[in-house]
Amino acid sequence: MKKMMITLLAVPMLMMGCSSNEPEVDTNEEPIDVSDLEVKVEILTPTEVKVGEPVELAAHVTQNNENVEDADEVKFEVWESGLRDYGTMITGEHVGDGVYKAEYTFDHDGVYYMYAHTTARGLHVMPKQQIVAGEPDMDKVIPEEDTSKEDTEQM
Repeated sequence: MKKMMITLLAVPMLMMGCSSNEPEVDTNEEPIDVSDLEVKVEILTPTEVKVGEPVELAAHVTQNNENVEDADEVKFEVWESGLRDYGTMITGEHVGDGVYKAEYTFDHDGVYYMYAHTTARGLHVMPKQQIVAGEPDMDKVIPEEDTSKEDTEQM
């Protein structure tokens, strides 16, 4: 019983000896807003385009309200409604001021979708936009599944 009492008294005493009396130093002058670390992608491509004419697929990439000039990759995935498995992936080129562009020609009337797959600073962001080419018969358009939960990923 004596040994148990000694142990119960000794353990807290040993733990107190391990603690530091020095105050913690906060090296941050201001609290960090986590949303400032988020990579944001604004799609600049028009939502309505003409058939048979080249269209500029474009995205503006920022982080903390500053242009991202060093994205690892910006790719535009384009597919016709209901035909995601037959989509095309086009690599975007950096043109300055955080803007990445590629060119694409829609060859027939339809409702299309585009992801701007963007990998920058350890994050993968993929905003989605609908694009209407020409004058499609909306009764024949196959609705897309809601993938909003898949639109942003962390690497």
